[in-house]
Parts: sequence; structure tokens; C-alpha cells
Amino acid sequence: MSAPDTSSWRIVVPVKDSASAKSRLHPPPGIRRADLAHAFALDTLTAVAQAVTGAHVHVVTADSGTASFAAGLGAWVVQDPGGGLNGAIRAGLEHVMTTSGDGPAAVLLGDLPTVTPAALSQALQACGRHRTAFVPDAEGTGTVLLTARALPDLVPAFGTGSALAHARHSTRLDLDLPLLRSDVDDDVALGRAVALGVGPRTAAVLACDCARLA
Repeated sequence: MSAPDTSSWRIVVPVKDSASAKSRLHPPPGIRRADLAHAFALDTLTAVAQAVTGAHVHVVTADSGTASFAAGLGAWVVQDPGGGLNGAIRAGLEHVMTTSGDGPAAVLLGDLPTVTPAALSQALQACGRHRTAFVPDAEGTGTVLLTARALPDLVPAFGTGSALAHARHSTRLDLDLPLLRSDVDDDVALGRAVALGVGPRTAAVLACDCARLA
């Protein structure tokens, strides 16, 4: 099965309000958790927009700063309806269907400060060879990317143990793409991300501590 062209993918990116995001993360002294979470989101969105163009990105958020940034990239902004991550994702998928109809669609987490356009493009090419597929996080238990060649087949089950839940209906792809698979939820993950190399906004927030964390 040949993969859809990268430019044909519509990607939903859920982004939590930075004020309440990343409660398990303990940034270095002098760095606000909210600033770091916001930087993660902006670096993620920049990479996604460069990979598929802003018009194919649907950002679901209640965070005004993230919404403004996404709009500046040419992305669609969908108000987070509340009710958790999967509720936000479903709202984004409904918006995709309403605005552009059926076709290849994906969900990418919004806390991937290491992701690059190239890494995402490679993952979409690999996932696109399957009816539905997902890429687990670095630990192998969570999910960073969920895809479907037809939008109605995309059924999000994010949360604790999401890799096992998604494996019931989708092909698991443990791709050798650490820049894609390094979501940041805690201090260990942050250190791993810095060692790999984070995006410019995350690096700017961490500038005084990057060498120590690496």
C-alpha cells in the first residue's frame, strides 16, 4: 500500500492551557513551568506547519497565546471544549471533517520540543502505508502520533497506557525517530529532550540551564 503524499495530511494538535500544563515537570530555578510548556507547544506547531503547511494544521486549545501563534502560522484554531485530551482531539477531528472532508488525518501531541519537519514527514510516510497506525513515545507505553488514511477510522484513546489501547485497532510502528518520540511530561524526559536538541523557543527558555540538563 502506497502512502499518501505528506502534504495531504491534516493534523490535529491538542495543546493544554500552559497555566495548568505539565504538573509533573519541575523546571530549573527561575524558569516558570507555564513558560516551558508554552515553548514546547510553539516549537511543535512550527515543525508541524513546516511539514504539512499551516492550512492543514488544526490546533485545539483554550490558551490564548497558543491560539494567536497558531493563527500566525496559518493554522486553524479550534476552541477546546473541555472534558480532557480525547474530547479536545475529537473536536479537532470534527473540525477537520467539516472544513476539508475525508482523507488522511493524524493526531500529534503538542509537547514535542525536539520534533522536526523531517522526522514528522518520515513518520507520516511510514504510517500512511497502513489503514491506521500509531507511533509510541520513547517509553513505549504512550502515543505521540496516531494516523488514519480515512478520517472516520481515527479513534483516539490517549491517556495512561494509550499504546496498548491504540494497538487494539492500529498498527504499532516503533520507528527509529527519537526526535518525534520524545514527549516531555517529567524531569527525566526533559533531560532526554535537551540532550537530543530542542527547538529554538524551548532552548531560549532553558538557555541558562541547557548545558546542565544535557
